[in-house]
Amino acid sequence: MTAQADARHHPSGSTDGAEAKDPHPTPATPAHPPSGTGWTAVCPLEKLQPERGVCALVEGEPVALFRTRDDRLFALHNVDPFSAASVLSRGIVGDLGGTPVVASPLYKQHFALESGVALEDSDVVVATYPVRVVNGTVEVGGP
Repeated sequence: MTAQADARHHPSGSTDGAEAKDPHPTPATPAHPPSGTGWTAVCPLEKLQPERGVCALVEGEPVALFRTRDDRLFALHNVDPFSAASVLSRGIVGDLGGTPVVASPLYKQHFALESGVALEDSDVVVATYPVRVVNGTVEVGGP
């Protein structure tokens, strides 16, 4: 194969000039929750299925919202700091040693739902948000 044959050509206006992303970047600084002190209505409680996550935009920030099997609610920033991808709401919800966690769907790190701390590296933390239910509606609050 010649160098000419190995060159990739991109249609005009597509990914031409784009750079490949590092598949294992250094974890980013944890995201901070929204600066507001109010509450944002997200969805009716009955729309949240136990052991599954959903993503909502709260004050411009992607927030992963989880309802555990025992009906507790948790909210974390949706960006996985290990991959920098907004994917935590698609993670697998479970329990490790009595700690409710979500496993990132990309590199499988576990984040404690109560604190946002990565169990495999306690220096890495995902922001958490307060959650409440008012008249059957789930609300996510600022810090």
